[in-house]
Amino acid sequence: MRVATWNVNSVTARVERLVGWLDSAKPDVVCLQELKTTDEAFPAGQLADVGYQAATWGTGRWNGVAILSRLPIADVWRGWPDLPDFDGVAEPRALTATCGGVRVTCVYVPNGRELGHPHFDYKLRWLDSLTASVAEPARGELPYAVLGDFNIAPTDADVWDMSLFAESTHVTPAERAKLADLEAQGLVEVLPRALKYDKPYTYWDYRQLAFPKNNGMRIDLVFGNAAFAGAVRDAYVDREERKGKGASDHAPVVVDLDV
Repeated sequence: MRVATWNVNSVTARVERLVGWLDSAKPDVVCLQELKTTDEAFPAGQLADVGYQAATWGTGRWNGVAILSRLPIADVWRGWPDLPDFDGVAEPRALTATCGGVRVTCVYVPNGRELGHPHFDYKLRWLDSLTASVAEPARGELPYAVLGDFNIAPTDADVWDMSLFAESTHVTPAERAKLADLEAQGLVEVLPRALKYDKPYTYWDYRQLAFPKNNGMRIDLVFGNAAFAGAVRDAYVDREERKGKGASDHAPVVVDLDV
């Protein structure tokens, strides 16, 4: 089975690229983030034409998540009972489903904006809530993974220049500690290989020629329980999909499983 995660940065703006990538990469399950569309406007028909069912949660704002599958989708959850809200709104940032015997939670972790901002506190609360929600499936026998855009670089090596992030979110000890809490529930990180250069970055800003210079970050992550991690045969960042006109600023992370 091939499982992937990709922040598409507007599914409607990039649906043709998405369809093309599905045709070439042939993943069985794909977690998408930053849909920027509603459930009603999601291009489910175009994806069905190439063989993918879709479970979605989108409200038309800058967030939104979806799970695409060539296998039957079952037991879909939008968020979880104690999902934190921001300014009174429960944002569409987490979607869980079972696809062909593998259960996945697709996440789009809040950005945090800047240190001291209410959104940063929201990010930490959201991560605490995520950690509590995964405790049971993480220890289960069914292969289970939490994957998506975490908006956290796990180590200094996952940022092209740490000196530029000294006063920024994404790299703070508080955020990284939340990843450690997540792993403590029984999950391990599935580390992808790079297809070019020595760092498997997953995000490059549109500005200042960041992609050609490889000034990137690794913030799109995959954490799996023992059954999932033990079945991993390969994992890589599909950097080629970041190239060209109309690309997302993120590249897909692909995981191949022997299940």
